[in-house]
Amino acid sequence: MATSKLKRAARVILVGAPGVGKGTQAERLMKRFPQISAVSSGDLLRTSVRNKTSLGLEAESTMRAGNLVPDDMILKLILNELKAKRWVPLKTSVSDALPAEPSDEPDASFILDGFPRTAAQASRLDAVIPVNLVVSLITPVNIILSRIASRWVHAPSGRVYNTDFNAPKVEGKDDVTGESLTKRPDDDEETWKQRLRKFDETSQPLLDHYHKKGVLWTVEGNSSDEITPRLYREFEQRFA
Repeated sequence: MATSKLKRAARVILVGAPGVGKGTQAERLMKRFPQISAVSSGDLLRTSVRNKTSLGLEAESTMRAGNLVPDDMILKLILNELKAKRWVPLKTSVSDALPAEPSDEPDASFILDGFPRTAAQASRLDAVIPVNLVVSLITPVNIILSRIASRWVHAPSGRVYNTDFNAPKVEGKDDVTGESLTKRPDDDEETWKQRLRKFDETSQPLLDHYHKKGVLWTVEGNSSDEITPRLYREFEQRFA
């Protein structure tokens, strides 16, 4: 795959329903534009807990008590990661009156995954570090449900197959081990319809927030392969 160089930093959030292919698009963007890194709030949280950092111990205590990790704690984890990479000034704090002045160097580009999920979280993020592109990925619900119906997994390895576009070499068997493939317990249509309805309810205020900020761009397609070239073009026009 040909790669392209960015000329300024891209600070990006991908928003899309479960099953729309956010992970696929993020991977492809990072291959096409190698200066982009992934910053995952979930990965940062797990690493912090595993390494028993002060934030990690605080987060672990919160989760053991059955509570959600507060937004400010997630923001601190994200900010610490950006400071460690020197992408924002080291003195930046989540309690600062003004947002950080992030580096505009192309190597300071990132796709933020897992946060924000709500308009309230987006407002908190705005107050710490501004993003400059929010991509709304849209695939029709019937296409997403069809993908899920065709999805099979090899549970021990996590390998995923789809009988429509990534079928196993032998029907019902894992390509590597020859073991049987199974369906995920929650891969039934009703569960997915509920998840998609919940996403619609929570995502619209988030998208409205970024539309008002002037950084929202929407792309629609029936497949990842249909969306990817449009995504590349948009990134090249904005950042390359």
